[in-house]
This record gives sequence, C-alpha cells and structure tokens, in this order.
Amino acid sequence: MTLELHTLDTGGEGTPLVVIHGLLGSADNWRSHIKQWQQRRRVVAMDLRNHGRSPHAEGMSYRDMADDVLGVLNRLDIEHCHLLGHSMGGKVAMTLARLHPQRVASLLVADIAPVRYGHGHDAIFAGLRHVEAKSPDNRREVDALLAEYVPEKPIRLFLATNLVRDEDGLMRWRVGLDQIQDAYEDIRAEPDGDRPYEGAALVVRGANSHYVTDEMLPRVHEVLPQAEIVSLDAGHWLHAERPDAFQDTVNAFLDQVEGRRQV
Repeated sequence: MTLELHTLDTGGEGTPLVVIHGLLGSADNWRSHIKQWQQRRRVVAMDLRNHGRSPHAEGMSYRDMADDVLGVLNRLDIEHCHLLGHSMGGKVAMTLARLHPQRVASLLVADIAPVRYGHGHDAIFAGLRHVEAKSPDNRREVDALLAEYVPEKPIRLFLATNLVRDEDGLMRWRVGLDQIQDAYEDIRAEPDGDRPYEGAALVVRGANSHYVTDEMLPRVHEVLPQAEIVSLDAGHWLHAERPDAFQDTVNAFLDQVEGRRQV
C-alpha cells in the first residue's frame, strides 16, 4: 500500500531536486542544504514511511518505499527530477531510478552501494529501546541513556533529532521503531530492480566510511554504468561533516547534467 508522505516543497522553476534521507533520518536533517539549493532550483524533501512526520506502516522493501516517493512525484505533478538519496535513501533512489528511469533526470547517491550490508545498527536499536523503556523527561537524560550503547556523540545528536515530547511531557521517539526493526532484513538488502539505470549518476562517498569501498565499485558500475565516483574527506554522514564540499559537489554535477541537456 502506497503511503502519503510528509513533504517539504520550496517551489521554484526548472527540474526539481528531490531529496531522500537515510535510516532514522528525516527531511528536517536537510534543511540547511535545502536553504542553499532553493536559491538555485526547486527542492522537494520528504519523510519516508516510519520516519519523521510520515505515517507508520508495516513493510519497508525498497519497492514499497520507492512507490511512496513516486506517489509524491505524482501528487506534485513532477514528471522529471534530479533524485538524491543518502544511505538507505540512496537505495530507495536507485530503486526508483531502475524501475522508472523516465522520471529521473539524474541520480545522486550519497555514501551507499547497491549491496547487502551486515547488521550495523544493533547497538543503536538497543540504545533506542533503552531510552524507550526509561521514559526520560529531558534531552540530557536521553543522551546519558543512549551513551550506554552509542559512544559517538555525533551519532547520538543525530538520533536525538527523532525526539518529540508526548502529552505527559516525556521524551519519545517519533520513528516507527517496531516497523523498522521488523523490516531490517529488507533495509539491509540490495535496492530493487532488475536492470541498470543508464542515466547520469553521481556517487559521493566518505573516504573514512566503509559503506562504499573500492571492492564495491564494480557492483556500483553494474547498477549505475554512468556513475561518477567522488570521495570526500568524511565519514558516513558526509553531508553533515563536510557541508560545503558536499554542496559544491552536488551543484557541479547538476550544472554539468543540465548543461549537457541544453546542448
């Protein structure tokens, strides 16, 4: 079943840039980038199912999530877009591009490869459940509870963007944690689709991240034959660690693609 996703739309002219966040993220994580991009083009960002302000539902296959994003494009009358996805959102973007290439002007993938990954979130899930069980009433308590499982402060700050206060004044997670954990095997999987995306593509990887290693590049080029690979001196959250370099890389690629289309 396709869900109606919570969406941010800046309006504007030209081919839109559609932005898809990663696991446990939301459109809100991209607001500083959106402020910059909207000076140049229309930008659309959304919360995927079980994330942010979007509905919670069972099932998180990449085909299901790509169908949700396609529903946003249809609802906003977007026939053609530049599609940018980070991490899990990159796999959603690759799936949409493979299944509906006519809707994608170019594909930008941030630090993810079209491969099945291992269990990299067990400690994070344990930390989120620990917070859930303790019902803290302020962010300082949340951070202390998370630190028992997640030692990295930047990751804890990222996870804390999912906090909201309930009617009793306690902090709770707004993500569909049950649904995400139930679907984790699908989230670890390769993107859906049985053919390559032949259009212009950019893969921006973090040089200090293990998500797109040199050994994975042959598979990247099988799925994205035209992919340009750019490495930034950053980890997995490269758009947050190196925002200016990430902006410059995305803008240069989009300028190149749009210049090529005008010739």
